[in-house]
Amino acid sequence: MLGYAKLAIAAIVLSGAAGAFVYVKTLQSDLAVSKANNAKLEQSVADQKAVIVQQQEDIASVLKANKDIQQKANQLEKGLAELNEKFVKVNASGEKRDIGQLAQSKPKAMAKVFNRATENALRCTEIAMGAPLTDKEQNATKKSEINPECSTLANPNYVATGD
Repeated sequence: MLGYAKLAIAAIVLSGAAGAFVYVKTLQSDLAVSKANNAKLEQSVADQKAVIVQQQEDIASVLKANKDIQQKANQLEKGLAELNEKFVKVNASGEKRDIGQLAQSKPKAMAKVFNRATENALRCTEIAMGAPLTDKEQNATKKSEINPECSTLANPNYVATGD
């Protein structure tokens, strides 16, 4: 009976050792899986940080583009207001002068005005492209002598005095 008891104790010790071995191996495999999962999570965090940085750069780019567009829109509105002021003026009696209505009611006179303005604008283009100034353009001193389309370019000696 003592032999059976020793055998039983040896079997219990061996089964305990085998159980402990299996338990340790299971813990090791769980640890390996946890390490792999942790590495995946760290990579996900790094990827998300990169996406956030890219989104911030995109937002900054869009904001800059919006600012540029708004500035251009403001410039266009200012230019439109200036053109409107040129073409629709209030005369001395308080009435609005509309170029379109004048062109319908006085086509010959308005054709002369438009033709003269076109000639002046073409001369401005010639000067801007390098054509020399004429003596008449250089020596203009009165408002009636200047090119009103580009007086600073075509008439460098003219000083506006209210004449």
